Amino acid sequence: MALNMTVVNLKAIVLGHWVLTVWACMGGAIQWLPSSYQWCNFTVLAVGVWAVAQKDSVDAIFMFLAGMTISILLDIIHFGIYYGRSIQNQNAQPSVRDEFRFAVGMGILNLILKPFTCLLLYQMYRERGGEMYMNFDAAQERYGPLDSSTEIPPPPQPVPPPPQQKGPSYMYQDVP
Repeated sequence: MALNMTVVNLKAIVLGHWVLTVWACMGGAIQWLPSSYQWCNFTVLAVGVWAVAQKDSVDAIFMFLAGMTISILLDIIHFGIYYGRSIQNQNAQPSVRDEFRFAVGMGILNLILKPFTCLLLYQMYRERGGEMYMNFDAAQERYGPLDSSTEIPPPPQPVPPPPQQKGPSYMYQDVP
């Protein structure tokens, strides 16, 4: 039974980010990341499970790609705010500090891998039939001709007015 390589890769992506997220949330006595980090990343991974389950769904892979892209920004914000606060709590035992360093390292590794994951997800999105065009060229026309011919038809000619009769209409009637 042959497995689709894209699905295997997608499973590896979801599993890898799940493990890194779980390790990033470890902290021992120093809980350095808030629950919003966990909610963000595990929700994105749940959408990834949806993309694995529906192998042909363009919407599922697009939502996973969009969620992964947004989570990059949110992870940067979380690390920027909460790492500084947690570093001040370094008066703990050496084993707790080691757990903290490991958790921070896994969170940073997870963040570093996310742009590469987004590139892979975009490729999978294109393979599933998704189209995303980003064209910033202002010189290109927005609308093109609908027919295949390139000739421009001549403009319509005005309709000539009906001939006018001279004099009253009773003058032109036949009298018996």
